[in-house]
Amino acid sequence: MDAFALDARVQGLRDKVLLLGGQAEDSLSRAIGALVRRNSALAEQVIRDDDAIDLVESELDEDCASLLIKAAHLSPSDLRFVIGVLRTTPMIERIADHAVNIARHALRLNDEPELKPYIALPRMAALAQEMLSDALDALTQSDAAKARQTIRRDDEVDLLYRRIFAELTAFMTKDSAAVLRAAELLFVIKHLERIADYATNICEQVVYLAEGRAIKHTPDAWQRD
Repeated sequence: MDAFALDARVQGLRDKVLLLGGQAEDSLSRAIGALVRRNSALAEQVIRDDDAIDLVESELDEDCASLLIKAAHLSPSDLRFVIGVLRTTPMIERIADHAVNIARHALRLNDEPELKPYIALPRMAALAQEMLSDALDALTQSDAAKARQTIRRDDEVDLLYRRIFAELTAFMTKDSAAVLRAAELLFVIKHLERIADYATNICEQVVYLAEGRAIKHTPDAWQRD
């Protein structure tokens, strides 16, 4: 295979990652919309569309395996990109799975009276969405600086998680009738917290593919610009 054809396949891989990332972003956005706007039809759409996301992930796995066979002909940066994609596509698919789970919780909550106005939860959701979007941008652009900036935002998501968790458990303690609805929302915020963690993990892979530097087990390394 000549260099031009190989470059085209690497670019095709980049395009397909963008497609998968866009699908995951859409799923998360619609799942949150289904919850906040109490739109069950939107939640059902998120659940239906998950098979299409799984299909793209499978195609990416095959594309990466095919390119790795040609590893000797790839540039070091392209090889790191392929490895980075191979490592991150399962994370993106898991993010979409979390979105599906949020949609399922929304379906159950939408059949019940609203527990309380959503204030901090949409903020937490927006932060998780922003982290995902920025992580995917950093991945496709091999932008280590943007990846490091995105990782820094995970602490804010964790702070909101703890705050909402405390509020919901207080509801459960004071009102037994609120227990089931509060429990559903506890699951929702846990899914959001995990989505932010996956975005962080994607960014760690971006630093690796951009710099050839593994920072996963060196917590201070992401702070170095």
